[in-house]
Amino acid sequence: MMSPAARDALQGWLDMSRALKGQSDNTIEAYGRDVAEFLTFMSLHLGGEAGIAALGRISVTDMRSWMAQMRSGGEVGPRSLARKLSAVKSFIRWLAEREGFDPTAVLSMRSPKFTRKLPRPLSAEHARDVIETAGQQSSAPWIGSRDMAVITLLYGCGLRISEALSLTGESLPLGEMLRIRGKGGKERLVPVIGAARAAVAEYAKLCPYPLDEGAPLFRGARGGPLSPRIVQKVVQQVRMQLGLPASATPHAMRHSFATHLLNAGGDLRTIQELLGHASLSTTQAYTAVDTARLLEIYRAAHPKA
Repeated sequence: MMSPAARDALQGWLDMSRALKGQSDNTIEAYGRDVAEFLTFMSLHLGGEAGIAALGRISVTDMRSWMAQMRSGGEVGPRSLARKLSAVKSFIRWLAEREGFDPTAVLSMRSPKFTRKLPRPLSAEHARDVIETAGQQSSAPWIGSRDMAVITLLYGCGLRISEALSLTGESLPLGEMLRIRGKGGKERLVPVIGAARAAVAEYAKLCPYPLDEGAPLFRGARGGPLSPRIVQKVVQQVRMQLGLPASATPHAMRHSFATHLLNAGGDLRTIQELLGHASLSTTQAYTAVDTARLLEIYRAAHPKA
């Protein structure tokens, strides 16, 4: 068990990360789990409560033991371990500055190497098919219109599903620009294409529930906020109906938005702004997708390949 002092320190670091770094609630929750897991391991590994003094004496050997424990059983892959190590380093760096100890043993640990997963977008034709087919899955016209509107926003504006479902009646009628609050509470403006404005307007006309300001724009069958799981189920049904791969998910519509913009000549900085990526390196993954597709075409078509 971690000591009360370590627990208080963890909470202090999480509060700081939320307030000063603008981290999202989901990110803060993941950080908390990762560091609490680390502190619990160190308590057992060091043979007692891992208090502040004990944390200041963590050695490279201790860190290797923790990483070996994480790898054992194969439940934690290199990507997840790299994320956990990043959280632990951030916490220990903050704690060392506050308590005045040397964090070198922790900060010197290298993250495991892993291959970054590339986004898997749909073709423009398949993206259109998903949108149109989604509108035909329900016998209730307003629900079909709702599903079509949500998925059109994901593809037409590059929204995350959480961003689309966080819209309220205040957004109606959609204009040419939409203010979105993304990860970490960061706001951005995204253009709204005509197809998205029309799809949302049609849904709003058919929806049997009042779409008041402050109330959720997208409603479930009983009038409550629409669950992301419902949207995922709709896309899953569409995927099976169209014979698309398992990678065809709601989030793939956002990937498709970015990839198709890049293919049409959009620059990375603009796409970064539209997607709300904090780092350009995240957006650069789409250039790898584009290059991979070019190589695929080249190898299939070139007589010497």
